[in-house]
Amino acid sequence: MDIFHSIFATRLIFILGIVNLVAGFLLLMSCRCIPGMSLGRRLMKYPVYQKFFKFHCYLWWVLLPSVLVHAVFAVGFFGIPS
Repeated sequence: MDIFHSIFATRLIFILGIVNLVAGFLLLMSCRCIPGMSLGRRLMKYPVYQKFFKFHCYLWWVLLPSVLVHAVFAVGFFGIPS
């Protein structure tokens, strides 16, 4: 399809890649379930982090669709690697 080989697809792949990196980093910073990461426990005493921590579940609603659309457009643009 022509939509996968347009400048729009290239820009969308790039922008969603950045969104994935930022959302992934924010999820990592707001997750207290990863063993060995005591950063969240130390930051929980700060009110700013407590407000940020409340958005952890909503960040997944940003990351998952972004990854799916990014993957579809990347495979459509570059093809399936062999």
